[in-house]
Amino acid sequence: MIRIRSLMALVAAGLALSLLGCAPAASADRPLVVVSTNILGDVVSEIVGDQAEVLTLMKPDADPHSFEISAREAARLRAADLVISNGLGLEEGLQRHLDEAGAAGVRHVVASDAVDVLPYKAGDASGAPDPHFWTDPGRMIDVVDALEPILAEIPGVDRSRLHEETEAYRSELQALDAQMTAAFARIPAAQRALVTNHHVFGYLADRYGFRVVGTAIPGGTTLAAPSSSDLADLVAAIEQTGVRTIFAESSSPDQLVRALAEEADIDVAVVELFTESLTGPRGAAPDYLTMMRVNTERIARGLSP
Repeated sequence: MIRIRSLMALVAAGLALSLLGCAPAASADRPLVVVSTNILGDVVSEIVGDQAEVLTLMKPDADPHSFEISAREAARLRAADLVISNGLGLEEGLQRHLDEAGAAGVRHVVASDAVDVLPYKAGDASGAPDPHFWTDPGRMIDVVDALEPILAEIPGVDRSRLHEETEAYRSELQALDAQMTAAFARIPAAQRALVTNHHVFGYLADRYGFRVVGTAIPGGTTLAAPSSSDLADLVAAIEQTGVRTIFAESSSPDQLVRALAEEADIDVAVVELFTESLTGPRGAAPDYLTMMRVNTERIARGLSP
């Protein structure tokens, strides 16, 4: 009888442990901040440091319009102390989970609420709000300024330390802006024309005086598909402007852009940029600041005389 009871106790203990293993892991001494995209996740990690556990849902090299999360990540999202998302329709595949977390009482901050939002100016999404504000480091400073007081309200976060880290990161963003301004100033105004495979550079163009000539994907999402007339219009724009470089996103296939370069029958280079996702730690864009510097160098080199 004793042996049977002991065996039953062991089975019960094992079952309890297995159930714990399926439950969302919680940090005993740190609050949990869940961030939707890896670009925002990097920025939040830089300013909050190790004072909070920052869970970034979007994996490296993913597409923010279509990435999915696991059941475990969804459970942690609903148990977070704070959720931070990009907003403006960017996280199309994640919105249901964000709504469920909000319904569960989790505080949800939308980063785009802190910026001066621009509309798309062309294509099927013309007039709709453009969610790609991070291509302008000035607007990322606005996001950091908005996040600091919200993160400071989380129990366990030291306000003085948070302020120091935020000030240091704000200085890095200001230095990045100055670097980009200097690099793009070397490009003649007539050559500041961007052709990409997705509408993503509206904010960069607005800040640094570029024209977005056209995109291979007409709408504001990579889930859209171009029509034959879209491609014909883009070819005409390439021929009229005489651009020598087309830029393709690292998160989207560039075969279409290469085909356009061939169809236009002009000498056009195709250069990869990192726009909607960071890479892994061994990639060329492991963090936001590096991503922006790499893109700046590639754009400046591709469009300079």
